[in-house]
Amino acid sequence: MGDESGNPKVAALSATVTAAHESLQSSDKGFSFKRLAPFMGPAFIASVAYMDPGNFATNVEAGSKLGYELVWVIVASNLMAMLLQMLSAKLGIAAGKNLAELCRETYPSAVVWFLWALMEVVAMATDLAEFLGAALGFNLLFSVPLWVGAVLTAIATFVLLGLERRGFRPLEAAITALVGVVAACYLVETILDRPAWLEVAGGLKPMFSSREAVLLASGILGATVMPHAILLHSALTQGRVVAKTVAQRRKLFGYEVMDVTIAMGIASLVNAAMLIMAAATFHTAGNTTVASIEDAHRTLQPLLGKAASVIFAISLLAAGLSSAAVGTMAGQIIMQGFVHRSIPLWVRRGVTMVPSFIVIFMGLNPTRTLVISQVVLSFGLPFVIIPLIQFTRRKDIMGDLVNRRSTTFMAGCVGGLIITLNVYLIYRIFTGD
Repeated sequence: MGDESGNPKVAALSATVTAAHESLQSSDKGFSFKRLAPFMGPAFIASVAYMDPGNFATNVEAGSKLGYELVWVIVASNLMAMLLQMLSAKLGIAAGKNLAELCRETYPSAVVWFLWALMEVVAMATDLAEFLGAALGFNLLFSVPLWVGAVLTAIATFVLLGLERRGFRPLEAAITALVGVVAACYLVETILDRPAWLEVAGGLKPMFSSREAVLLASGILGATVMPHAILLHSALTQGRVVAKTVAQRRKLFGYEVMDVTIAMGIASLVNAAMLIMAAATFHTAGNTTVASIEDAHRTLQPLLGKAASVIFAISLLAAGLSSAAVGTMAGQIIMQGFVHRSIPLWVRRGVTMVPSFIVIFMGLNPTRTLVISQVVLSFGLPFVIIPLIQFTRRKDIMGDLVNRRSTTFMAGCVGGLIITLNVYLIYRIFTGD
């Protein structure tokens, strides 16, 4: 074999893994960001799913209609998602396999093929929502036709995914930077909005003022907990850093918990800022009918000025581009895990763009399509959450990182609540009740 020392991908991977192993082997029990840094990244990639264009649609509608009432739902949803992402990260560390692979090895072939087909549909719905969101971001920011925005999204996504050739750190850094753009945009939006913070604090009190509030809460939850993010996270931590002892595995999981806490904490703040923006800008002004991303962008300018609408469009674009790349990665994991097959990322990205272009050229409403895609994702949630809980409670799979009974009970309650609310959301949408 030739010398690979000059290969930037190998060099970046080697430097990161070496730093991670040094942190694991260190006897120093104190905390430092320097030791944490090599482990940061997987949760930030997974957290992109919690700030995607689907969240824009649900949070804007909830804030404009109900004001600050459902702030507590966003906090609760992200806490539940945080628990599930921690379990997914732990599964990858302990088993050395991802959730899809364990499903393939554990369940009967008929069940595996069903799960694969369902998860492929989920991946397509995810790609559709995220690709449309980015295209809409280009459309709102540069006033180009939606199909031109779609072409620009395709080019940008290919460039972003191309970073993976240089190793996982450049791609993680790029996606983390886009997450930072979304967070910065909403920090500025929140400053411009000047929300009533006492009312925001009041929104932390759990309550439902109407059946409409329950429906919107279900929508927020459905747009928050993403099946592809749970599947992807276990793949991002499997074999990334190999821990050889019980102490090292526990230390590695501790670092991943910090990664999840920071990344999902940022995602929670961004989602809360979306709702607060809509509440402070639209609901306070008596405009309670804003139910689409386009309406929100158009209405922001006369209420807060041109800067606010531009910042909103930039945040949507950054969220769409980052989540489109992550959705493609998740789709690859689904195929590799369930059926042990792989296709080049650029081929998968090209194929999954087709539904988005069809939607655009048919003239379908982008926001409505985003909402429908969230319903499709809701169908897939039980078939990800249940196996996750099942595997992480098994000592033969998890070893010393097996769930405590209290953890399994808590995860079961979270899973049951998520599934119940998603079933309710689907029922209300299809019955119109």
